[in-house]
Amino acid sequence: MKTGPVRAADWCGVFPVPPLARKNDDSRAIDFEESSKIVEHIAAGGIRNFLYGGNAFLYHIRMREYAALLEWLAGFPNDHWMIPSAGPSFGRAMDQAELLRKYEFPCVMLLPCADPRDAKGLEQGYRAFAGEARKKLILYLKEEHNMGADKEAGLDVVARLVDEGVCVGIKYAVVRTNSAEDPYLTSLLRRVDKSFVISGIGERPAIAHMRGFELPGFTTGSGCIAPARSRQLWELCNEGRFEEADEVRRLFLPVEDLRDALGPARVLHAAMELAGIAGTGPIEPYVSMLNEAQLEKLAKPAKDLAEANRGALASA
Repeated sequence: MKTGPVRAADWCGVFPVPPLARKNDDSRAIDFEESSKIVEHIAAGGIRNFLYGGNAFLYHIRMREYAALLEWLAGFPNDHWMIPSAGPSFGRAMDQAELLRKYEFPCVMLLPCADPRDAKGLEQGYRAFAGEARKKLILYLKEEHNMGADKEAGLDVVARLVDEGVCVGIKYAVVRTNSAEDPYLTSLLRRVDKSFVISGIGERPAIAHMRGFELPGFTTGSGCIAPARSRQLWELCNEGRFEEADEVRRLFLPVEDLRDALGPARVLHAAMELAGIAGTGPIEPYVSMLNEAQLEKLAKPAKDLAEANRGALASA
């Protein structure tokens, strides 16, 4: 796995956020063999960045499973950038820091906390975690109040952590009706150079974020099904060919619409199996599996997106 320091240029690209497969038995243990198939599928599409977070349900992972996950991630080749997440609570993050310290991951993403918090307290906690784990941080802005009720104070904290080298990247994932108009993102970019910030909501707003805000890259969930198409979308945006990029973006919308309607992580978990990429198995509580009617509705969009990926590979 990649162990060198994170540079600004590293954020130029696509960052899949894959699910973790689980064994279809009473243990529901992580199935690393099937999870490796997902990694291999993404790598075959030309992407070597892997961010394990919400789609892997790391909010709910057990500590003994987290230890096994880190060991697995650390075993990939040097051209694979494997990024684990930690948290969201302070206590959980500090327990995970002890495990993370054993490995040479260059950075860790902190899952956003929804519990009592404020900007000053988060800054203190984030610094403590970074010191204990001996890792640089990726901050995940999923809602305007992730950094506390005082939005501007929260962004000041983000800026200080970036300026001091504690934070080396920001996943920006605040959902807007119109992603091209975003005062909160604008306020962030007044404080932090855009080279540190990637769009964090998949293909739907990727063009608006790369075109209007000049963000260098984006994360993807559905791109785990069609990594070659997701990479194509990024390349077209990077070349300023936005109309062509929008044609590619539309390939993702049927799956993305269902993710928005039924739950992004649980839909992606099922879609990977429906698309024939890996046997993803069950989901850990507190999240339920899709029912039969929902699976039936998802089957065709998932298979169509996988077919679009094969078309991109064939024409490469």
